[in-house]
Amino acid sequence: MEYVQERVATLHDYDGAHPDAPTDRSAVVVPMTGRDDASLAAEHVFSTLEGVDPQRVYVPLRASAEQVAEVASWVEAFDLSTEVLWCNAPAIEDCLRDHGLTGDAGKGRDVWLALGVAARHDYVAVHDADATSYSPRHVPKLLAPLAADYDFVKGYYARVEDNRLYGRLFRLFVRPLLVALDEMTDHAVVDYLQAFRYALAGEFAATSDVVRSLRVQPGWGLEVGTLGDAFDVAGFAGSAQVDLGTHEHDHRAVSGPAGLGDMCLEVGQALFRVLADQGIDVDYDRLRETYTTAADRLVTQYAADARFNGLDYDPAGEREQVREYVRGVTEPGTDRRLPAWHSSALEPETVLGRSRDAIDGLRD
Repeated sequence: MEYVQERVATLHDYDGAHPDAPTDRSAVVVPMTGRDDASLAAEHVFSTLEGVDPQRVYVPLRASAEQVAEVASWVEAFDLSTEVLWCNAPAIEDCLRDHGLTGDAGKGRDVWLALGVAARHDYVAVHDADATSYSPRHVPKLLAPLAADYDFVKGYYARVEDNRLYGRLFRLFVRPLLVALDEMTDHAVVDYLQAFRYALAGEFAATSDVVRSLRVQPGWGLEVGTLGDAFDVAGFAGSAQVDLGTHEHDHRAVSGPAGLGDMCLEVGQALFRVLADQGIDVDYDRLRETYTTAADRLVTQYAADARFNGLDYDPAGEREQVREYVRGVTEPGTDRRLPAWHSSALEPETVLGRSRDAIDGLRD
């Protein structure tokens, strides 16, 4: 157990912390796909939320027309105040097209749609539906600092499962990349990103003002892109991170469609977009070399940590992943971020209304 503070306030769980939190003034956003309602993890998450009793739970859903009514009914069966947003409904797609928002679809876009509606509440917490270790303390932990001195809160946790270290994309790509950038540039945004113990955690919370200010990456760059905007609107003084313990949830293969190798490209693009926003020039050839050196050093440290805890660890396999991830170190392309809600011509109520009509139409 430790009590080290970072550049952002770091709130530890010393012994089952369960702080008072403004759940009655808060919305929780839980993105889902059409296959998630069949999982034991999602069942556990929503049944646990029943005991938390937030003011409203918004479920941005990406699913086929054949799945939507069933998933919506499944969500509505829980003893919660819920709202399912069918994010890829034809009417929603038409609405986005009418407003020039024709970019990539993905988890980030789904969350963005829900954030617009959820910002009607004082506070908003976001987390995934696949954590088998989900606790009734997670949402209160994320929300509690918002009722005190902070505007943005990020969760952090250990990814240890099946006697192995997980969190590979963060451990082997994002963390060594930030270490390398810290060696190459002296800018506060790099210090800010490094201060978060798990920058790719999907769990965060923010005030409604911050939520309306986020320019959301449509895909897997959501988490890093969110931190970039949080640096601008909350900064070191307004940000905190909270200890959510040890997490167990779904894992992805490194290669193949939607594997970690492809995800690193989107995460890297989001990270380098954050740097470009701050006017930071990056020597990408040098960065690839510095990143590889930093990752190699971290693999040696992870191996020692795993050995100390009696965990299985494959240093050669981890270094092979680093060689896969290095292709994510490339300058950002077209900016595909969705606009901040406070500057968008699209009204959240329009999104909500079109989703309700689309779901009702499937039930008739």
